[in-house]
Amino acid sequence: MTVTVRPGSGIYGYEQALRRGGFDLIGGADEAGRGACAGPLVAGAVILRPGRSGRIDGLADSKLLSPKQRDRIYEVILSRALAWSVVAIDPAECDQLGMHQANLTALRRALASLSPQPDFVLTDGFSVDGLPSPSLSMWKGDRVAACVSAASVVAKVTRDRIMTDWHQRYPEYALDIHKGYCTVLHQERLEQHGPSVIHRQCFENVRRAGKVRPK
Repeated sequence: MTVTVRPGSGIYGYEQALRRGGFDLIGGADEAGRGACAGPLVAGAVILRPGRSGRIDGLADSKLLSPKQRDRIYEVILSRALAWSVVAIDPAECDQLGMHQANLTALRRALASLSPQPDFVLTDGFSVDGLPSPSLSMWKGDRVAACVSAASVVAKVTRDRIMTDWHQRYPEYALDIHKGYCTVLHQERLEQHGPSVIHRQCFENVRRAGKVRPK
């Protein structure tokens, strides 16, 4: 089957084309935190409603939005999406699986948690095998497909809030600032205090910092 994205249809074009091809429910999935060395890997999945009711003003890739914009759009997605889900893979399971497999597992779990289930799935970056419905991986999918953009916002906002909560327990790492990513500030704190239980041992910089005795 061949579907054509019409010019000028914007980030909703792929879903419109797939619906014209006979797929009614289009699910998008994306993750947040793959490159972080602390905290969970979080995946979101979203099915937007067809037509105008599924359009969300200002929706875009979460990385292109300010925190305030993400928070506003997150609330709109949760209130207006046909279905949404979010799952978290904790650092210990990330270490056990390795980050690529953890990423695939998170996306599968998020998509499996959708009710109703999608007829077709769009994912960002790389394909996800083992899905019950047909799927398509898209380069920069979170910038060109609305349902993937929505999933990226759900995943990002959820993970940022988790990391802000962890900051209350581990303020010495400044998790509220870098959210567990490998910044200069984070590395300085890691080397000063050593890793915590929410740091991922599959990251070399965390293992190296483990040689420092935590205070």
